[in-house]
Amino acid sequence: MRTFVAALVTIFVTSPAPTALAQTPSGEAIVARVDANQSAESRITVWEMTIRGRRGSRTMKAKSWVQGTQRAFTEYLEPARDAGTKMLKLAGQLWTFTPSTDRTIQIAGHMLRQSVMGSDMSYEDLMENPKLQHLYTATVAGEERILERLCWVVQLTAKPGADPAYHARKLWVDRERYLVLKEERFATSGKLLKVAEVTKVTQVHQRWVAERSIFKDALKGDGGTEFVVSSTEFDAKIPEALFSQASLRK
Repeated sequence: MRTFVAALVTIFVTSPAPTALAQTPSGEAIVARVDANQSAESRITVWEMTIRGRRGSRTMKAKSWVQGTQRAFTEYLEPARDAGTKMLKLAGQLWTFTPSTDRTIQIAGHMLRQSVMGSDMSYEDLMENPKLQHLYTATVAGEERILERLCWVVQLTAKPGADPAYHARKLWVDRERYLVLKEERFATSGKLLKVAEVTKVTQVHQRWVAERSIFKDALKGDGGTEFVVSSTEFDAKIPEALFSQASLRK
């Protein structure tokens, strides 16, 4: 999601926002701050994903290396049956490697919208990290409280000529931290497709981190997928060779 997985781990602390309605920033200004606060030269994240289906739940653990918005590498660590499964993103291209089949597959087109490991998250949700201000027109729709935090409600609509994964989005942005605490994603028809909500926030050095969040596919109607960030290292040095197809088989 936006990558939503990037919004979870890369938000800076910011100064409190004005309270007067006349001083409310424009939607474009808010989104620019969200984009700026999510950016980092690089980061390394260890996370867990618990999928809550109708037949029970299962948890997977993985580690991700991200450089800018164009390169990402993820390796699943647990459980044993999924360990060694890897994903590589280079700009608009995505590959997966599964050790059980010893095959590397390129994921493209409509396949990017398929579920990852049976979760409520698609490949686009998990691996993409575009700048919202480049893809959407933003307007402020009001204010609401989420997690006892006052938030701006921001409506996003795809710009003419842009081709984002979702035609429209609705964000609840923490007015002080510029952290997205809730998000809804919509199809061109206006149908609700995905909902993401942060349930726990923590601070790592000078950044706020969404430690726990729930991601739900509105079309599935199950218990959703819980995403938990256990550790994050910002501006870490990542070997250049990691972002290559050869790394998928190592």
